[in-house]
Amino acid sequence: MSATQERPVPQGDYIPAKRHGGMIFTSGMTPRRNGELMFTGPVRHDTPMDDYRAAVVLACSNALAAARGVLDEGESISAILSLTVYVVAEPGFTAHSRLADFASQYLRGELGPDGIGSRAAVGVATLPGNAPVEIQIVAAVRVDGD
Repeated sequence: MSATQERPVPQGDYIPAKRHGGMIFTSGMTPRRNGELMFTGPVRHDTPMDDYRAAVVLACSNALAAARGVLDEGESISAILSLTVYVVAEPGFTAHSRLADFASQYLRGELGPDGIGSRAAVGVATLPGNAPVEIQIVAAVRVDGD
């Protein structure tokens, strides 16, 4: 994802990200491209983890794009403070944190070591549109040059 990726389009009555001072809170982002859900769930315990990488990375890139979308000129994301990965999984699936690692790897690739913050990987019964994952981040803002 580049810093110019378009901000995700809300699928309901909310905004993609909200800034308060030097912190940005994103809404939960699913693996959508141009408003279209590209992957559907649930995550299955007998499917290789790598089969879900693209869905997790797309959802995470949407969250980062939402955060970047509320930056002012001359600002950037200085750190990811918190990452929450929601996973719709069939009974018997227990590798939620392995899926969340795909999001952590993506954020580290985009932001370096500061892309890694605290994290929760949570199993849920359903997500909007039958998405397999939803990702929400809290980010800190840096004024470039500081």
